[in-house]
Amino acid sequence: MSAAETTNPEFRFTQTHFRQIASTVEKITGNNFPDSKQTLVYSRLVRRLRALNLQNFDDYIKLVNSANGQNELHQMAEALTTNVTKFFREDHHFTHLKNKILASLVARAKEGGRVRIWSAGCSSGQEPYSIALQILQALPDARAHNVRILATDFNTKVLSIAKRGCYPLEELSGIPADMRNAWTEKHSEHFEIDDAAKNMIEYRPLNLMESWPMKGPFDAIFCRNVMIYFTQDIQAKLWSRMVALLPTNAVLYIGHSERISGDATKLLALDGITTYRKVERASA
Repeated sequence: MSAAETTNPEFRFTQTHFRQIASTVEKITGNNFPDSKQTLVYSRLVRRLRALNLQNFDDYIKLVNSANGQNELHQMAEALTTNVTKFFREDHHFTHLKNKILASLVARAKEGGRVRIWSAGCSSGQEPYSIALQILQALPDARAHNVRILATDFNTKVLSIAKRGCYPLEELSGIPADMRNAWTEKHSEHFEIDDAAKNMIEYRPLNLMESWPMKGPFDAIFCRNVMIYFTQDIQAKLWSRMVALLPTNAVLYIGHSERISGDATKLLALDGITTYRKVERASA
């Protein structure tokens, strides 16, 4: 399939179709779709045309831009959201959390203090559950204390999966054996995360491009492999908004291919591999 036009016995998908859809989705979610993503966009949206019994992409584009197309507009944006994740992905972040963060957070929780961590772009839940299991290893009765994890994602379908906390057996090996034995239950075809971890997490739909209802502060924010889908300008704005929710000495974890940009660079200091601490603003 060429970059200029994608054809199929069912549907014709031109560069014009692609750019109209890409522009619409970028306005909603901030996600940037270069021309190299044309085949991906086509392959994900043909399912929507079939489900709606539409005959061509012209009619689909008219629908999502119509007054009655708001639901399908959200469906389209969800279909084009990339959700790739696994338990303890980029495990150096969890090593950092364990060795450099948790001791002080556990001490604060035991004294009645508040502990909050945000998993931004949590996808189907493997990241927030990994955070919860790491906390439970240090504080087994964490739910009895004021310890909570906020997990957000634009895609409501993956949030439903996350809330259930049930995953294929092949993913179980990604969880360290001690945590696996203590906090998961194995069944014939799947395994389930223990309620001790589930009950620490609040899942909410959130479009990072819109207003954020939470005010923080957060002791740590995991925003990993999310910003790579945004333009540089949007990335800089979102980093600044996140840093504003971190008190001094709190931590921001980002993806291996991401870079902090904009004003946020003035307030963060590298503290490990793609790991940053909030620092005091220098006096003028």
